[in-house]
Amino acid sequence: MTDLTQGIAIVTGAGGGLGRALAVDLSQSMTVVGLGRDLAALDDTRRLARDGMFHGIEADVSDINSVSHAFDKAKAHGKITLLVNNAAQYPRRDFTEETADSFMKVVATNLGGTIACTRAALDDMLETGFGRILNVATFADIAPLPASSAYSVSKGAARIFTRALIADIGDRFPGIVVNDWMPGMLATRMGIPDGLAPEQAAKWGAQLALWHDPSLTGTTWEMDREIPPPRSLKRRIADRVLMKPRVASRRLP
Repeated sequence: MTDLTQGIAIVTGAGGGLGRALAVDLSQSMTVVGLGRDLAALDDTRRLARDGMFHGIEADVSDINSVSHAFDKAKAHGKITLLVNNAAQYPRRDFTEETADSFMKVVATNLGGTIACTRAALDDMLETGFGRILNVATFADIAPLPASSAYSVSKGAARIFTRALIADIGDRFPGIVVNDWMPGMLATRMGIPDGLAPEQAAKWGAQLALWHDPSLTGTTWEMDREIPPPRSLKRRIADRVLMKPRVASRRLP
């Protein structure tokens, strides 16, 4: 297999917001299976997608058994070649208002869901040595906002998971391309009123998701551009002394 569109894409959190927009955009190129907790919302996504190219499956990504059942049903539509881990919770609670249970429920979705869906998708990808995993990420772990402790911790841990996954499979399976994408501040329920339209962000996200290039593995993208990896002061000084040109960050057209 050499073409992602020969298989199916799975998009989590496809019942609304960015997940819906990503599913609709991807359905123009390939069969998409959208996971979500609300079947009626998934049906609304289906009506917006390309005719016959979207299938909604009710699933709670925080529940491992629910994920396993959903992926079994999804595979009836084809081999999984693309996974977009988008589902997330952002309850906006001060930590003093959290309980251990409420905090860990957010972790179960934002981190646990990413892990469960990735492991399920890898069953097909490891068999063929080919696939694409795009994790929707955020800088919340670097600069947490007030009332975002559960969200920031869980999303930050998910970024560590991306790197840990690459450490395990990157060398052996270079045809499975894995990276993080930060869509920016969006005008969604989890975002801000004057944020970017999710449909605009989804155009970048879908384009990046369909780009199967091993050089993308381990990279982080924000909106439509690649974020260059951090360089130490020593490395920056050495590059300047040696007059090495700076490597330009890639951008989506």
